[in-house]
Amino acid sequence: MVALSFVALVGAAIVTCLFMAWVLGANSNSPPFAPAIGANAISTMQAAFVIGLLAAAGALMQGGSISETVGADLIDGVTITPLAATAGLLTAATFMAIGIYTRYPIPAAFATTGAMVGVGLSLGGDPAIATYQRLGIFWLLVPFMSGGLAYTTAVTLRRDDIPESVGVPLLAGIVGAIVANIRLGVIPDPAADQGSLARFVSRQFGGGPTLAAGVDLGTVLVTIGVGALAFYWVRQRVLVSVEAGIRSFLLVLGGIVAFSSGGSQVGLATGPLENLFRIELGLPGIVLLALGAAGILAGAWMGAPRLLQATSREYAQLGVRRSIAALVPGFIIAQLAIALGIPISLNNIILSGVIGGGLAAGSAGVSRRKIGFTISFWLLTLGSSVVVGYGLYQVLAMAIGG
Repeated sequence: MVALSFVALVGAAIVTCLFMAWVLGANSNSPPFAPAIGANAISTMQAAFVIGLLAAAGALMQGGSISETVGADLIDGVTITPLAATAGLLTAATFMAIGIYTRYPIPAAFATTGAMVGVGLSLGGDPAIATYQRLGIFWLLVPFMSGGLAYTTAVTLRRDDIPESVGVPLLAGIVGAIVANIRLGVIPDPAADQGSLARFVSRQFGGGPTLAAGVDLGTVLVTIGVGALAFYWVRQRVLVSVEAGIRSFLLVLGGIVAFSSGGSQVGLATGPLENLFRIELGLPGIVLLALGAAGILAGAWMGAPRLLQATSREYAQLGVRRSIAALVPGFIIAQLAIALGIPISLNNIILSGVIGGGLAAGSAGVSRRKIGFTISFWLLTLGSSVVVGYGLYQVLAMAIGG
């Protein structure tokens, strides 16, 4: 009977994980390609197909760090049981479903974090104050980082003394240099679980002398080389046709952000099952990430087209340059969050980027009332999900006699 109940709990936990991943795939991974659709660079169905593949790939290659944070670092003194994981995922998924139904902006990162803190406290655990401080500081900085980067990018693209044949390729070069240094699970590294393209290529040629912060000369040269290639590719396309070149860059940028989104979002679905899969079932982490990636892929293919059609109209009104200004911070901050293992809301980043890009044009494009309402709703989501997660676990524990 005990074994049967455990199997039932494991099954329930997996189903809720898949549902949460499906919701994330349908909603949180769509914004990156909306600007490209609005600029007629790709069709809605093509975008949904590509989003699913790229977000799933990002989940597999980069999702481990945030999954571990959500699963183990949000509460001290206890481990998350299958029942607690189910309660946490049900809470987060319910909040997301309410947001979808009512069209209110509920951030998945806040809902999941609050839910897991709630079930952890309900288990008798202690608050992980140091983790909360780290998350809180990063979340508070996100609007300023995203808005500031978007504002700087938009101003650069609007300057009359910087031709678009230089400004846009320069931006592409910066993105390319960062891409060369993002950590991926498929790239081996003797000193880490994930390696970067720049370090891998550098090691093949001996690396060279070590410079500041332990970075070798070879890594710096590869980074510059990849950035130069990205600059050259976009510049050649812009020289042929400015609008076509910008749309091409927007399309590639959307793909990179979709990949980053998968890596930053999958942990919200898989994190609660970390202890179950790794410790109790003894399975490698890639199995859990593959489960989350499958849910994200299904969600993107089945649910993203409708949202893409709606958001693409909004981005079409922004224009391709302001859309680029909103997406560049999304990529940079998402990768920073992945490196630090911090769960984030990509919609939060993109919204801040849209506001920052709008300020460069003299107007934020979003009313102060809407901004205030959105922030208030985010804080309400974080607090109420803690309460609901705590209560739901207590109800489920009493219902099954655990």
